[in-house]
Amino acid sequence: RTCDQLRCTACDFRVSLFNDYVWDQSCDYLFFRNNMPELSKLRAKMIRKKGARAYACQCSWRSIDELTDLQTEQQLRWVCGKH
Repeated sequence: RTCDQLRCTACDFRVSLFNDYVWDQSCDYLFFRNNMPELSKLRAKMIRKKGARAYACQCSWRSIDELTDLQTEQQLRWVCGKH
């Protein structure tokens, strides 16, 4: 279970999450910088995968398909945006 109000302290964007999707390996910084938060544009690089979840802000992205502690990833600057 994860917070659904994550916010990135690096780009000051809300972190979007998409259930049952992962990001294509060709995703890069410019793709997210130019297309966040427009789902219609993001879909071009989303791959359907049951049980997975794709996360992204404007500067970082992750695909998670197993239980993972996101706090251990030092490069992510995602924090609870306070409910």
